[in-house]
Amino acid sequence: MVCILVSVCINLYLPYLMRLVIDGLTEKTLDTTALSRLLASYLLLGVVSVVFSRFLRKIPLKLSHKIEYVLRTDVFGHLTQLDQEYYRGERTGDLMTRMSSDINIIRDSIGQGLLQGIRTLTVLVFASIVMALTDPGLALLVFSLYLPMVGIFFLILRVMRRQQKSLQEHVSEVSNFSQESFAGIRTLKGFALERRRNAQFEDLNRDLVSKNMRLQASRQSLWPFMAFWFSLGMILILNLGGRKVISGGLTLGTLTQFIQYLLYMQWPLLALSWTMSMMQRGKVSWIRIKEILEREPHIRENGAPDPDIGKIDAAIGFHGLDLEIAGRRFLHNIDFEIPAGTTLGITGPTGSGKTLLVSLVARLIDPTHGSVSVGGKDLRTLSLAQLRGMIGFAAQEPVLFSRTLEHNIGFGVAKPDKDLIGWAADIAHLRNDVEGFPDQYQTMLGERGVTLSGGQRQRTSISRAIARRPDILILDDVLSAVDTQTEAAIMGKLQPVMNERTTLFVSHRLSTLRYADEIIVIEDGRITQRGTHDELIRQPGYYSELNTMQQLEEKLEATPETSE
Repeated sequence: MVCILVSVCINLYLPYLMRLVIDGLTEKTLDTTALSRLLASYLLLGVVSVVFSRFLRKIPLKLSHKIEYVLRTDVFGHLTQLDQEYYRGERTGDLMTRMSSDINIIRDSIGQGLLQGIRTLTVLVFASIVMALTDPGLALLVFSLYLPMVGIFFLILRVMRRQQKSLQEHVSEVSNFSQESFAGIRTLKGFALERRRNAQFEDLNRDLVSKNMRLQASRQSLWPFMAFWFSLGMILILNLGGRKVISGGLTLGTLTQFIQYLLYMQWPLLALSWTMSMMQRGKVSWIRIKEILEREPHIRENGAPDPDIGKIDAAIGFHGLDLEIAGRRFLHNIDFEIPAGTTLGITGPTGSGKTLLVSLVARLIDPTHGSVSVGGKDLRTLSLAQLRGMIGFAAQEPVLFSRTLEHNIGFGVAKPDKDLIGWAADIAHLRNDVEGFPDQYQTMLGERGVTLSGGQRQRTSISRAIARRPDILILDDVLSAVDTQTEAAIMGKLQPVMNERTTLFVSHRLSTLRYADEIIVIEDGRITQRGTHDELIRQPGYYSELNTMQQLEEKLEATPETSE
């Protein structure tokens, strides 16, 4: 504000010096010494104005970049706190657009908005006061031009706001389409749909250009409109002021001073159209960012960090648990205990609720009714950091990051060392594969680990889970992509690790489940069978039927093919 006031006051004073020079020369009352003094004052004030104008631009633009940094950090941090329910309803491409394009627009609207907006308002207020004091008649003429100009100006801005919102939503649509296309490139090529996908993207892109052009048509109409209004104002001032000069009611210097004020106001008013359009864009983008910041996670931190967290054993309990999502019941009346150090096998038909059950232990979701406990404590009384710090989780479809293999294995460890990475890879039967890679553990993985096979991705996920040396190990069908020989090798090395902690092992393979101390069968969200492997194969039901089917499959695979 200091820079603005100094800069504006100097620029309003300079036309007054020009008036003194012109009137003095016209009336021949100005000698060489006085002329030199006025010109030196003009030059000195001009230099001071340049210095303050530089700081005037630097301060708000630097501030806008700081705000950009803090806002992007806050949004990212808030997104990491939101739970699965939020991400089920959001698209990755849209979130990426908000994190990049929308925040950039907010940054520009803040920096340029402070710079141009405050300066323009200050110029208008101070210049109007000076003009009114200089010549009320000419000032009234200029003010009469402002009102219709401002009215039309804000009508155009209302149209621009709607167009900007539609444009940003379409940008998100294009980003999401691109993200899904690249993530699913194997499917795209597998169905030979490149041409169709390209045509769909072309239509999206054409619509984006069309919306952008409509917005630009509205935005660019502001500049010529205001330039025309200034030209009209100049004609009216020269006409009225010129007549006063001819009649002797106004000096030539005063008329020149007034014209300088009008010219000085021209750029701020022209910049106002650009600034206001930018502020409209910023407002739309801020609404989109605010929608993220106002979303609250359903899974909340309810507990403070417990200094005795290491003393909590890893016994798990499900107590009268029901789970409903979107009005549909997925788990019903789940009630059993898992003693610390026990390996629990979980099996059942596809969609029966196995993954949801183990997700409850990590508190990725909360039960609708009942509770889950660890060490006798309700999960909702523990902080998420405490709870999840006890857990190593390996999913059936692991998400790997576009970093080195070493980074992915040690992802859950604060300071992983080579010995830990090598041990975890060896337990998951991954070390031999890694030694065959040219860069071994420094091998860079593609997005979501596409450079690895399905089995290698699952084994990397197992390595990542056990590298944490967790108290609770959750393995969600992590051997579905490996052959039976590799499975046996993995289970042979994994068994001692599982014996040292509480393990939940989801699988459809009985050859894996036989390692569990106890097995439960879930069907339609209910536990229908429970016991050891030997007990369950003797009971009629899903488990014995699964055992029969898998034995038949093994016999068929072992039978040599005969040629006719």
